[in-house]
Amino acid sequence: MEQNHTKMFEARTEIAQGGVSTQLAAQIHATLAPSTASAPATGTPMPALWHWMAFPPTAPMSELGSDGHPKLGGFLPDLGRSRRMWAGGALEFKAPLHVDEQLTKSSTIRSITEKDGPTGPMSFVTVDHEISGEAGVAIRERQDIVYLDIPEAYTPPRKTPVPENSTAQRSIPVPPTLLFRYSALTFNAHRIHYDLDYTRDVEHYPGLVVHGPLQATLAMQMAVELGGSTPDRFEYRGIHPLFAGADLQIYGTRQDGGQIDVAIGAAEGHQTLKGTATWEDI
Repeated sequence: MEQNHTKMFEARTEIAQGGVSTQLAAQIHATLAPSTASAPATGTPMPALWHWMAFPPTAPMSELGSDGHPKLGGFLPDLGRSRRMWAGGALEFKAPLHVDEQLTKSSTIRSITEKDGPTGPMSFVTVDHEISGEAGVAIRERQDIVYLDIPEAYTPPRKTPVPENSTAQRSIPVPPTLLFRYSALTFNAHRIHYDLDYTRDVEHYPGLVVHGPLQATLAMQMAVELGGSTPDRFEYRGIHPLFAGADLQIYGTRQDGGQIDVAIGAAEGHQTLKGTATWEDI
């Protein structure tokens, strides 16, 4: 796409109102939390990254594309590529958000760039989000979205081995019901997460694809467990598709300087998402 056309989208801003109700918190908890824990009640702090469920898209059925995503051309630009994915991001946590708190999200397109990848050209859209609660700004977030052409056949990217000497490791089952529930929690109708025929026949993946944000949330849970609190910063990146069925592995590794590295690993022994959580006071 011509650079002059993409530049017109940069600095575009939208504002959304949202929140996590007690009922939604119970549903998130039932999907993501250990069965021995209690769901957070009204007024209690939300676990890190639960704000991703606070602002669901509200495009009507008539405005969904064939892939289930809201059609492009509104806030996010149409860059002429058929596959759109959440590639990674970074967050700064300034203050906690609470169940039943009124939240505001201000989103601004920072940049649009073109790159050549191993499978062809890619477009990256970087969006800055500022999430505020009733006491002010609580989270500053950078979201990286990648646009790709759908290939004629699935070609997996280069594999990165899972960590060998992690501080902690956990196995999590990933049945299709987990993907369905997470799609419902985020009101995400992207068909690669629940429609196996579409996933195989149209986007040419070998199986249902596990959401990148779901993987990042599970990785964050490991970081919080090892660090004892929500980190000051968290950065993550998807590096390989993960498919439903076999258990995924979560790895957490303590580093010097208040840093914990986290990773999600597939059953085949390679990483699918990697991240770094940092604390200023540990």
